[in-house]
Amino acid sequence: MTSRDPTPVAGWGITQTLGGFARACRAAGLPVTADRERTFLTACAAVGLGERTHVYWAGRATLTASHADVEPYDRVFASWFGGRPMHAVSHQDTPRPTTTQASLDEPDRGDGQDGGEADLVRAAASSAEVLRHRDVAGLSPEDRAALRRQFATLRPRVPTRRARRHTRSHRGEVDGRATVRAHLLNLGEPVRIRFRDRDVRTRRVVLLVDVSGSMSAYADALLRLAHTMVQAAPRSTEAFTIGTRLTHITVALRERDPDRALLAAGEVVPDWSGGTRLGQSIGVFLQRWGRRGMARGAVVVVFSDGWEREAPEQLGEQMRRLRALAHRVVWVNPHRGKVGYLPVQAGIVACHPHVDAFVAGHSLAAFEQVLEIVGDAVI
Repeated sequence: MTSRDPTPVAGWGITQTLGGFARACRAAGLPVTADRERTFLTACAAVGLGERTHVYWAGRATLTASHADVEPYDRVFASWFGGRPMHAVSHQDTPRPTTTQASLDEPDRGDGQDGGEADLVRAAASSAEVLRHRDVAGLSPEDRAALRRQFATLRPRVPTRRARRHTRSHRGEVDGRATVRAHLLNLGEPVRIRFRDRDVRTRRVVLLVDVSGSMSAYADALLRLAHTMVQAAPRSTEAFTIGTRLTHITVALRERDPDRALLAAGEVVPDWSGGTRLGQSIGVFLQRWGRRGMARGAVVVVFSDGWEREAPEQLGEQMRRLRALAHRVVWVNPHRGKVGYLPVQAGIVACHPHVDAFVAGHSLAAFEQVLEIVGDAVI
């Protein structure tokens, strides 16, 4: 079936039908927020409702976030509006080979039967290792509890910087003043040459965690990662949440127990699972904290999927200002680690030129990579 279907979409109660379809997509697991639903209605009004094709592509452009969302979107669209799925490539045309994994805990029977070994792939890692690479958004409650315990295994490295002042050292550049002073104190007799080197200071790290509706599946894990980083360097790490407003949560995350820390953060954050105003929130950070020194020479890490409620040009301008102040800007996108993801969101396109590293943030293994990138910012 071609992607163009001339079947008209008529006889609708327009707003109720389209809004109900968006809510059905949300119930099917798609990241449909209130902002995306409004954008979908606007797109349908722009392309017209004369053909199913127009509605299909308007919804696919506004209600899906990655290639993995296409299959459930097609299924909901076909069920809601009738007819066959609109996607040009059927997901059932090419059957995927099944792989059987055996548990490492399964004992070897030793019966000498090797007939099924060709189709049997034994796991090469423990269940904890497998859990490290799984997307946290799709974990069961039991797996989430196990993942929380694994956060204790993360070992953040604190980034450093060279200070302006020098200190005594056994190597480095020759300290002429100290050498001459020691020479004079020794009544002109030769003395050992003194050396000096620049001191090493801790570099500040700033964490901006998106807690809007589109990031609700990752908010808990990202805040636990922020708690781990704050605990590693409480004096040089600052944490904020961004959504419809900016909230400073560093004091809450200094609580040693992670569950109590997240509970304290939840009490001060008023915009959980709300809209997204990334540009405005980053602008407030720069005005109130960034220019006063918090962002100067710091490693700034933004945890967000890039969905912006306001104009993306504003986000791009604020990211440009942030990049001019910071030592390094790292953007962590949970969808970056999914197969088929493309950075085509307007917010990501606007800020991408002003980002030093654009990395995934969907699993514990991805969080370890983030910590490595932050720890390597030592120049």
